[in-house]
Amino acid sequence: MTDLEIARQYTTKPIGEIAEKLNLPVDELEPYGHNKAKIPLHHINHDKVAQSKMILVTAISPTPAGEGKTTTSIGLAEGLNRIGKQTTVVLREPSLGPVFGIKGGATGGGYSQVLPMEDINLHFTGDFAAIEKAHNLLSALIDNNLQSKTRNLGIDARTVGWKRVMDMNDRALRKINVGLGGPTMGIPRETGFDITAASEIMAILCLSKDLEDLKTRMGNIFIGYTFDKKPVYAKDLNAQGAMAALMKDAIKPNLVQTLEGNPAIIHGGPFANIAQGTNSVIATKMGMSLSDYVVTEAGFGADLGAEKFLDIKCRAAGLSPRTVVIVATIRALKYHGGKPLKELNEPDAEAVQKGIVNLEKHLENVNQFGIPAVVAINKFTLDTDEEVQVVMDSCEKLGAKAVVSNVWGQGGEGAEELAHAVVERVDAFEGKFTPMYDLEDDIKTKVEKLATKVYGAANVEFIGKSNRDLKRIADLGLEGLPICMAKTQKSLSDNDKLIGRPTGFTLTVREIEIAAGAGFLVPITGTMMRMPGLPATPASENIDIDADGNISGLF
Repeated sequence: MTDLEIARQYTTKPIGEIAEKLNLPVDELEPYGHNKAKIPLHHINHDKVAQSKMILVTAISPTPAGEGKTTTSIGLAEGLNRIGKQTTVVLREPSLGPVFGIKGGATGGGYSQVLPMEDINLHFTGDFAAIEKAHNLLSALIDNNLQSKTRNLGIDARTVGWKRVMDMNDRALRKINVGLGGPTMGIPRETGFDITAASEIMAILCLSKDLEDLKTRMGNIFIGYTFDKKPVYAKDLNAQGAMAALMKDAIKPNLVQTLEGNPAIIHGGPFANIAQGTNSVIATKMGMSLSDYVVTEAGFGADLGAEKFLDIKCRAAGLSPRTVVIVATIRALKYHGGKPLKELNEPDAEAVQKGIVNLEKHLENVNQFGIPAVVAINKFTLDTDEEVQVVMDSCEKLGAKAVVSNVWGQGGEGAEELAHAVVERVDAFEGKFTPMYDLEDDIKTKVEKLATKVYGAANVEFIGKSNRDLKRIADLGLEGLPICMAKTQKSLSDNDKLIGRPTGFTLTVREIEIAAGAGFLVPITGTMMRMPGLPATPASENIDIDADGNISGLF
């Protein structure tokens, strides 16, 4: 059966029953229908956060379809609950770009899913729409001020870096001209669109501690310069109040449920290749306030999502995971062993062995952060016993614990062994992670540490606009901010053709975007775009709805 068909076999419980498992007063929930609700922020309890045990799920460098981090996260949470550990899974919200593009939805798969699957993968509770509107309100205010004759701040339109956003893969909008058509249409200038998940508003949502903090961060968004070289921020346009008002509901995390009726909190955005790619600090702390264990995830491989989760999110929020689960699949290992994408379903233990180098590097990266790791072999139906044994033997040689996880086929039952292995690591670890760089390092040093220590590069080259950006960052006094790299997820390098474990390469930084409100800098490497495009055959071609409102084709 498809994921959607499996999801429809289950009848969701009233959201109040799920809240009761967390000891949440039902009358304090803000329901969105019968099976999803917003949780008020006052339920965050910092004493309980300090006692709760957080587990981070990451992965090796993925194939285009992904390797099942969300599926594993959900299944692991089910497995932990099965062995008597009160657990909540805390996930990111899906973007419509992948839903209609190539990867599909982000609610898990098989018998390891969160419900209601259709709602979560489409508009959910409207968080992305609120982020989009708050972002584009600032865009409209900027262009309005540019052509105003009474309240003009003297902004030099050529220095405005703030784009517009929409939650759709639309490459035609990457670069556009606005203000054409005459004096009443605005000031002509070049701008563009990013995808909503890459919006600084999304990052602000994910890093804010409350509504007041969110409003302050929005005011600190850097817009550009005046003609006399003075920096301009969103607060200079008095934009932050209205923008925050649009986010009054979106800031609250969303409570839903797993197939097995356990609580799941979903909040914040994906895309760790071009954005932060982690769920919100608020959602994570809410889960930790309400549960003994929290399973959470970070996007793509450990070189991207996990690094940003630790160096940006955990550092800002004062959190630290007690263990890291690295999801590996036979198909991805074969891909990194040189097997073509179209042949990944064919048995090839030799290619698996060759691809182990990618897993080895990700294990090294987690070890560099000083956190214990467990390898979860996410089982697919076509995996052979010989291929799985290659991974088990290789992990043993690397000194890593590896467990076969069959959560897609068996749900929580298929994760019980993984759950026991994770608890063993969690209970034995009392320390905290070690950041990959110091905030006091200069920008080049931070980037070079990530490139050489995490990616395996020989050096870094700053080209073109990036050198001007470095000077601008220094002039603005923002050198102490952490780094949110924009890099391909398909390779440890910035070249998606370099599979496995590339070495000796040069990482190229072509520009550095400033996210002063979020509190980080975004070096853009290689050929990365912050507005993805659709594939030749988009997933949307298979999505349909009948006269009774039944959706088909979601996966």
